[in-house]
Amino acid sequence: MVVRTLLIACLISLVRADDIDRLIKYVFGEPCICVPYYQCINGTITTDGTGILNRRMDYRTICKEYMNVCCNEPTESTIKPLERKGCGQRHPDGVGFRISGHNSSETQFGEFPWMIALLKVSTLEDGRDLLVYQCGGALIHEKVVLTAAHCVPKKIDYSHLKARAGEWDTQSAKEMFPYQDRTVVQTLIHPAFNGENLWNDFALLVVDKPFEFSLNVDTVCLPPPGIVLLSKECFVSGWGKDQYGQKGKYQVILKKIDLPMVPNDQCTTLLRKTRLGQYFRLHESFVCAGGILGKDTCKGDGGSPLVCPVEGKPGTYQAIGLVAWGIGCGDQTPGVYAGVSYARPWIDKTMTELGFSI
Repeated sequence: MVVRTLLIACLISLVRADDIDRLIKYVFGEPCICVPYYQCINGTITTDGTGILNRRMDYRTICKEYMNVCCNEPTESTIKPLERKGCGQRHPDGVGFRISGHNSSETQFGEFPWMIALLKVSTLEDGRDLLVYQCGGALIHEKVVLTAAHCVPKKIDYSHLKARAGEWDTQSAKEMFPYQDRTVVQTLIHPAFNGENLWNDFALLVVDKPFEFSLNVDTVCLPPPGIVLLSKECFVSGWGKDQYGQKGKYQVILKKIDLPMVPNDQCTTLLRKTRLGQYFRLHESFVCAGGILGKDTCKGDGGSPLVCPVEGKPGTYQAIGLVAWGIGCGDQTPGVYAGVSYARPWIDKTMTELGFSI
């Protein structure tokens, strides 16, 4: 009994207060079950996922997985079926649970359900397949992904290129709703794409079978053709590097940054102050955003969508741009994006030819 008491005292000194009761039960022979955190509410297993994940907390518990907690026997599920409200529905408070205490710009789970990770399949020497992150993209139809043309390899077996929807934490499969993988079967590049200067940096990827709409998988709206919105409440999301150069690291959790749009004439003036020189001209297929110190997209974010609110429709977002290029990362020079409104005529024509509607 003395040994157990000392053991409990040591454990209490290492864990969170809300884990103490469960640890005591575990030590004294009342075992609990390790389940994903979103299934454990008030110490009892449930499947509705309501709860809070505080990423600043120390997850030293008897469960090995950081997204697992020790919990009592389950109750009935209360998850409601999906009721779609149309394209562009952002979930700022997350889907089923909400993380708090995050200080590194992590998104909530399912916050941007249109976000796509483009993955290249590489075969290792032992025959196993390895999925390597290439770029981001946006789901605009259950079978079509919009991304930057520079993200699409010129020579690749399409069976080796996959689109993943619903991803969040790339190092865990413990989320409430799983990600969905599809194989790319057709790539359509904008006919005026220039790989040297990235003019008309647009591509549509058709997948082998439709994505199934879920709370963490849905489409984004597209802006009207020829209209460049100048909202100051835009977001870009991605798993790209956190800084430029060798010190930069790819992200594990999907990140987001809030950015204002920058008028093209102002953007041109700022870009001319860089190595591009005083004669640089910004092509009409681009839009700009950012220019705020410490807030920018970077390597690996290519093709990721820049989204802004749809006027008059609170909570609904449209893809204004796709990450194209920039001068460095995180300084006061705006980032340059492929302007989706400019490409709408080509997108609409191509989607019609494919037999799809948006």
